[in-house]
Amino acid sequence: MGFDYDLFVIGAGPGGVAAARQSAAHGARVLISERDQVGGTCVIHGCIPEKLMAYAASFSHVFEDADEYGWDKVSDRIDWHKFNAAKDRAIKHLSNLHIQHLKEAGVDLIWGHTKFLDSHTLDVGGRQITANKILIAVGGEAVKPEIPGIEYAITTRQMFEIKQQPEHIAILGSDQIAVKFAGSLNGLISKVTLIVPEDRILPGRDEDIRTTVQESMTKNGIQIFCNTVVEKIERIQDSLCLSLLGNKQDTVTVDTLLCAIGRVANLSGLDLEKAGVQVKQGAIAVDEYSRTTQANIFAVGDCTDRPHWTPVAIATGRAFADTVFGNQTRTVNLECIPSALSSRPEAATVGLTEAKAREKFGESIHCYSQRFQPLFDAIAEPEQKTLIKLVVDSKSDRVLGAHMVGEYAAEIIQCLGLAIRTGITKKDFDATIGIHPSAVEEFFTLR
Repeated sequence: MGFDYDLFVIGAGPGGVAAARQSAAHGARVLISERDQVGGTCVIHGCIPEKLMAYAASFSHVFEDADEYGWDKVSDRIDWHKFNAAKDRAIKHLSNLHIQHLKEAGVDLIWGHTKFLDSHTLDVGGRQITANKILIAVGGEAVKPEIPGIEYAITTRQMFEIKQQPEHIAILGSDQIAVKFAGSLNGLISKVTLIVPEDRILPGRDEDIRTTVQESMTKNGIQIFCNTVVEKIERIQDSLCLSLLGNKQDTVTVDTLLCAIGRVANLSGLDLEKAGVQVKQGAIAVDEYSRTTQANIFAVGDCTDRPHWTPVAIATGRAFADTVFGNQTRTVNLECIPSALSSRPEAATVGLTEAKAREKFGESIHCYSQRFQPLFDAIAEPEQKTLIKLVVDSKSDRVLGAHMVGEYAAEIIQCLGLAIRTGITKKDFDATIGIHPSAVEEFFTLR
């Protein structure tokens, strides 16, 4: 049977675009479909605009300390409309770059909703297209809890579409997305209330990271309600009244409610059952080569049960292309993936937390940590201490994890991640001479 294309990619997010370009480089005839903007959640509605918001928020803290460094006081209020316009221009530019790169790679692009008719045939807005191999890269979507009045809440995607800056925003959630928005909006001088169902923010992270970030956020003026859930949401004129359970405060009144409790695979409307693709626990089941239960259909990114990180989607997309079209069979090692909290305070981590390390290695675990005041605060008014931490197996001397709260944490931990993956030891850290003055040099002087 002749097919229209060698590969059809559903979804032009990071994983889909990477797989399409790599497959085309191997000589495959590739078509990619998209129903939104090219770039996916990361570029259009997720990590890129979130990072831009974090950048915008960082200026308020610099402005607070400018006079300490000899500058006159400047405005501490952002022009929300101006920021959004600049953010939209940047995102449009990045989206257009992705389109340009696809075109240069020889990948065809089609717009519209895509669904399966069978394991080799797809419908895109009424047009039927066949392909030998199919890659699903449709990403994820935000979910809302079942709470009376939840229709008044916005999702993280809608956060970048609202026309007015919130005066007082409540955020439901405790993971890095919720915490990231809380820190950024606080920096933009909105009043922020974070409603956390657990005893602390950032469940699953190292305990010292959780404690340090939460203490810093509270010091910066963010109101955090832990062990608290929202029972009911009522609209009263232009405000939302949230009925709370678990906190000493019975209600809180805000003008905006952001729901950031998690994401699920964006599978609705694909008609996966017609293609014989199995879904397990709400995500597409794949093997180590990204193959689904249908031999010619593959999946990467947030629609699978793999870690929901953009670099993971890109890496697995390229590995798929090399394996299927490049005669270079390979998989992706998903261990020791660095992650960061791009807000204020900034935090990052790679490898095992202290708790996970103790579960695996027991009493042989030794942790080295230090809190110190950044040099910037030698002149400016102190705001928060930097925390650095290494988790070490004392039997082998191998460093199993590195954690940091403070400026440039993401950049520092990213580099340490490479060292940890290759088996660096504590003695290697001790023998390394750092750059002075810098925050990272403190990792090499831990005792």
